[in-house]
Amino acid sequence: MLFKAVSVTKSFGPVKVLTDANLQINEGDSIGLIGINGAGKSTFLKIILGELKADTGEIIRNTEKIGYLEQFPESSSEFTVRDILGRPYGHADNIRRRMTEIDEAMAAGGSVDWNALASEYSELEAALSKSDTADEGRLKSALKKVGLSEDIMDRTMDSLSGGERTKVMLSRVLVQADECDILVMDEPTSHLDIDTVEWLEDYLLKSPCSVLVVSHDRYFMDKISTRMTEISNGKTREYKGNYTDFVTKKMLDLERMEKEYRKYAGQKRRQEEIAEQLHRDQWYMTSHRTREKLISKMEEKERPEAVREISVRIQAASKSGKNVITCKNLSVELGGRTILEDIDLEIIKGDKIGIFGSNGEGKSTLVKALLELIPGKGELWVAPGAKIGYYSQHHEGLDLRLTAEEQILQVIGKDRRSDARSILSRMLLDGDDVGRPISTLSGGQRARVALCLLLLKETNLLVLDEPTNYLDIPSRHAVEEALNEYDGTILTITHDRYFLDAVCTKVIEVKDRRAALFSGTYSEMKGRPNTKEIVMDADEYRVISPFTNWTIGRKYGKNDRVLITPAEVPGFQWAIDQGKIKKTGGRQRKKIDVAEAAKK
Repeated sequence: MLFKAVSVTKSFGPVKVLTDANLQINEGDSIGLIGINGAGKSTFLKIILGELKADTGEIIRNTEKIGYLEQFPESSSEFTVRDILGRPYGHADNIRRRMTEIDEAMAAGGSVDWNALASEYSELEAALSKSDTADEGRLKSALKKVGLSEDIMDRTMDSLSGGERTKVMLSRVLVQADECDILVMDEPTSHLDIDTVEWLEDYLLKSPCSVLVVSHDRYFMDKISTRMTEISNGKTREYKGNYTDFVTKKMLDLERMEKEYRKYAGQKRRQEEIAEQLHRDQWYMTSHRTREKLISKMEEKERPEAVREISVRIQAASKSGKNVITCKNLSVELGGRTILEDIDLEIIKGDKIGIFGSNGEGKSTLVKALLELIPGKGELWVAPGAKIGYYSQHHEGLDLRLTAEEQILQVIGKDRRSDARSILSRMLLDGDDVGRPISTLSGGQRARVALCLLLLKETNLLVLDEPTNYLDIPSRHAVEEALNEYDGTILTITHDRYFLDAVCTKVIEVKDRRAALFSGTYSEMKGRPNTKEIVMDADEYRVISPFTNWTIGRKYGKNDRVLITPAEVPGFQWAIDQGKIKKTGGRQRKKIDVAEAAKK
């Protein structure tokens, strides 16, 4: 056992962030740490790393060799390559922390071994003075492993090519993992293209390091994780297996907890009614008190907390003709350099096309050329009836000086304040967040404001640039569900392989100035196990009278609870029409087959 956290709690003022967080990291572990934005993942990481102290609970560290890979800028004039690579997290900090502890112990006086402390302090000073030289050598070695020269150490990141920046990021992983027992990674794939992420996956699978990863990249979690730990409502719950296993087990967990709670609530209510009746009928006896004591001794079952869900429905405008965009022998030159050449594509109504490729290969250039935003050579035709909705990963359409509410009011009219708040509430933006300038919102909150603006437009062609960036996993599921239900055509640039499998019916790989179209998902193109299932919102129904759904070959008994997603409604429509099932008003999330969602 390398690390263990037991019953950790942490509050900031009256706000309880962690109430019962537990984690054990053993040798060879690869753990995915997930939770919605604001669940407490960052706080828990800081406690694990020793940057924050827990209010209560037990922390056991059997190693100080803990590496930390925080999120880093892809390109910046403020950071050099040396800054980005950094030193292994805690390498020098652990020495300084111990030196501070010795200083405090000596200042406090008392019964301490002065000679031993002075000797240890001297050794720590020597180790600290040597650390700079040792770390410098490690940085240069890491650069060499990925084919970069040590001469770039003092160059700023924005002066590097896209390929060089990617290699620097890989070097950073090597620097952290070389001499660590545990490698903690915070969103390691957020700035990497697919090729680089797949290199990282292979590297981590071969590394002897134990890995703890906070990530919203579900495909990445499926590949490397052997255990999942979810933080929800301040508590952790552990699931064996990867992300896909977690979703299945989580759904079963929620179903079991709901059934147990209903049974407990029913029994308790019945016993309370009996006690009340006894008290009325036999007021001169104490029988009801005995019954009340039995009620107090019943094992209390916790009801699963209702989770607010993002509600996304993108309405398609009147449909365009069959052909939406057609190009033949399309070429694009920028700055005297050929970016794309000999591109032949036919995008037809209802296509959901994902575009991927390494950074700098021309993905954005291709989309801009197809939309006639930049000039190209060759034949290009765009349907005159195309009503385009554009979503940018950088949210250029947002005025950062405005509040979220003001941004919406600009579109729908200044006198519709209640409508604006209702729209934002569907994206879980309310309270103080609605009245704050957009510049002060988090990346995920800004993404949700941008999605609100997209909802207000009538479109039949959605052009999306990294639509899942900054979104937590439940938000990504909500967006995927909305796009699966969207009747129009979708053209999206993304590095999210799970999204490519869950939403896109065709994919385009941009590589070596060409664009290769494949009919099918990313996993099918790569010949890998496909993401066969996605998660959608499901309405809860109660069975009024027994019936058999012959479509899926399943029998339902009276009072059974059935979760039905929008994609599954046609298979149950006759039962709904016949009054055999009735909505309860409850909603949960449910996994369904991608092919079924596509039929919707």
